[in-house]
Amino acid sequence: MAQLSDDCFAHGGRLMRTDEALALLAEKLDSVTSPESLATTDALGRILLEDVTAPSNIPPHDNSAVDGYAVYFDDLNPDSTTRLRISGRQAAGQHPTSPPQRGEALRIFTGAVMPQGPDTVMMQEDCTLEDGWVVIPAGIKRGANRRDAGEDVRAGSRVLRKGQRLRAQDLGQAAAVGRAELKVSSPLRVALFSTGDELREPGCTLEAGAIHDSNRYTLNGLLKSLGCQVSDLGILKDDAGLIESALAQAANSHDVVVTSGGVSVGEEDHVKQAIESLGVMHAWRLAIKPGRPIALGQIGRVPFVGLPGNPVAVLVTFVVIVRPMLMRLMGGSVTAPQRFAVRADFSYRKKKDRREWLRVNLQPGTDGVLHARKFPRDGAGILSSLVESEGLVELPEEMTQVEPGTLVDYLPFSEVIG
Repeated sequence: MAQLSDDCFAHGGRLMRTDEALALLAEKLDSVTSPESLATTDALGRILLEDVTAPSNIPPHDNSAVDGYAVYFDDLNPDSTTRLRISGRQAAGQHPTSPPQRGEALRIFTGAVMPQGPDTVMMQEDCTLEDGWVVIPAGIKRGANRRDAGEDVRAGSRVLRKGQRLRAQDLGQAAAVGRAELKVSSPLRVALFSTGDELREPGCTLEAGAIHDSNRYTLNGLLKSLGCQVSDLGILKDDAGLIESALAQAANSHDVVVTSGGVSVGEEDHVKQAIESLGVMHAWRLAIKPGRPIALGQIGRVPFVGLPGNPVAVLVTFVVIVRPMLMRLMGGSVTAPQRFAVRADFSYRKKKDRREWLRVNLQPGTDGVLHARKFPRDGAGILSSLVESEGLVELPEEMTQVEPGTLVDYLPFSEVIG
């Protein structure tokens, strides 16, 4: 487990482009979690800390892909039916029986070892049985319905890569090469707070000036979808001493501390002062919309992330900055999420040198290409826009104008959430 330097989030303080911010995180951050061995069946969502290779071929032997009859291709009449005597039976899991002689067929089942000699399997649905004989129609290709040893995985090849987050199919692949356990990263322990005197828990009656806390619930889901172990520590009131004490205690038993709200320069925004008292704070001003301000700092050596208070800005800054940051802290490989080219179904103007994300839904166009329809309201406080949208359109810094038909990059929420 590595320790982060005291200035891993330091930068010049100017507006920072997205690619520059991601490059800085890649340069400065390393894993802070511990390795552990975990049963393969329990490793879903964890970061793999080793390459996994195949000790032997998969499948380990030539086998039949269907239920049918194993035959010598050269025994078949290419222009008419062929009648062969059935010499035996081979089921999956059985030791190979004696191979049939030339002019004979072997009854064989899916997954059964192919006998020496026969090179082709005819599906039973295409055959006719006649009192111990099988009648095979013309037209089959040599080697049909036969799976070769190692056609899935060759012995010695890498099947899973260090740093990847394990999916259900990855667990199946690990099991297929015989791995009952895997070396993975322990869950990243994240302390989560919201801040603000105006916030109330869902279920509470709201008095004048109060709102229900939603950001903490969004962030809780985003963090858990990454496999983090989240401690939901509730709402911090706007009290400097209380905030400083709570953050210090959280840092003692967690790998990362995350808050939303309270990191600007208002008189009641005490989080910044608390972090500076406990460690160091770097206020990043990102050239993005929504979500320009984001606070990154450290309480001792424990990373701190202070996200904006607006719910749309919370999600965008999490997806763009916090998600790759947390992946690195867990020892994971970070690759850019897959984006898809679609056509805009709207007009939009933006500032140069700022990257923007617009909430959109997709619909098929008359040209057969998917079109992105922009959510009608742009406000960073409109949480319902995230619920009613399927993803984001990403507009790069150089782009200033979008017209209907413009090709744009679409980022589905499914690529970065869950």
